[in-house]
Amino acid sequence: MSLSHLSFYSAFTLSSLGLAFHRTHLISALLCLESMMLSMYTALSIWPIENQVTSSTLMPMLMLTFSAREAGTGLAMLVASTRTHGSDHLHNLNLLQC
Repeated sequence: MSLSHLSFYSAFTLSSLGLAFHRTHLISALLCLESMMLSMYTALSIWPIENQVTSSTLMPMLMLTFSAREAGTGLAMLVASTRTHGSDHLHNLNLLQC
């Protein structure tokens, strides 16, 4: 395993662990999701270069598009929950009370 693969795997693992264990604020969950998307984008960008494959060079752009949409949706949810509940704590958000 090369050093670049180890860094991609460790970045993805650390961000998923951060998402699993530090779920107090919505903004921290969104940052962990964005770091997961960034590590996946970097891995998908490096993979065709390492394997000299030109057919999968569109995948990183699609991944970047979906991660930008996810970030926009997450920030809209953050603003809406802050306006309605007064804070971005995840324990205040209960789907059964809507």
